[in-house]
Amino acid sequence: MSILLDSGTRVVVQGITGGEGTFHTRRNIEYGTNVVAGVTPGKGGQRAVDGRVPVFNTVAGAVEKEGADASLVFVPARFAADSILEATDAGCSLVVCVTEGIPALDMARVYPHVRAKGVALVGPNCPGLISPGKANMGIIPGEITGPGPIGLLSRSGTLTYQVMYEMWTRGLGQSTCVGIGGDPIVGSSFIDVLERFEADPETRVVVMIGEIGGDEEEKAARFIRERMTKPVVAYIAGFTAPAGKRMGHAGAIISGSKGTAQAKKEVLEACGVAVGVNPTEAAELAIKALG
Repeated sequence: MSILLDSGTRVVVQGITGGEGTFHTRRNIEYGTNVVAGVTPGKGGQRAVDGRVPVFNTVAGAVEKEGADASLVFVPARFAADSILEATDAGCSLVVCVTEGIPALDMARVYPHVRAKGVALVGPNCPGLISPGKANMGIIPGEITGPGPIGLLSRSGTLTYQVMYEMWTRGLGQSTCVGIGGDPIVGSSFIDVLERFEADPETRVVVMIGEIGGDEEEKAARFIRERMTKPVVAYIAGFTAPAGKRMGHAGAIISGSKGTAQAKKEVLEACGVAVGVNPTEAAELAIKALG
């Protein structure tokens, strides 16, 4: 099985006529994703992506006419928060926002509204998610993965790709790969995704990729110890990161003695999570956990 996304998901792409929207929508369609509509205000009635996708002025129109139930957001940062709210209010049960640079204040406004609606928000500032062999929403390269028993979740985009590739070259695929995003405020936490993998009967092992900053990994560690029955392995990026310097994502910054990779590793291991010192070792630990 998979979580959040499968071959039956009907996707609307917000910002489909922009360069990034067109490029990645084409790749998602070629992978097999059921993209049923696009949205660009003022371009309703046109067709995008080589004439394959009808364009609407609003998400509500795409939901009404094409039955869209999930939205993929490729909208500039200054408009992205309102795009998430529009998709949520139009009835989409899943929203994936790839956009980076959304102000934290905007996400502070969006987050409670999305949660109150019961909508699954992945991102922002994320690569999206892929259920190998079924569908791809975002920018994850489908060429480096395939169906399998590993659930993968990550705060980092490029490290997601590397761990996927490390497993794929060893003949091991994934049920679903979810890039939750690296901003201080994102729609889905590690715990949100871990709960879904725990409930998925075909996910046998979970790989969690964290990074410095914040305390999401520590919260996840306690959840894993108390609620997870499936093996979880992890990799934490940033063991050599200097304190006080942001490394990559807006949320990847060490404050005082908190949020270091070593501290996160110690908490995870104390909760029974095997932690790799690099992506290759994390992949090897996942294979070992399968038995």
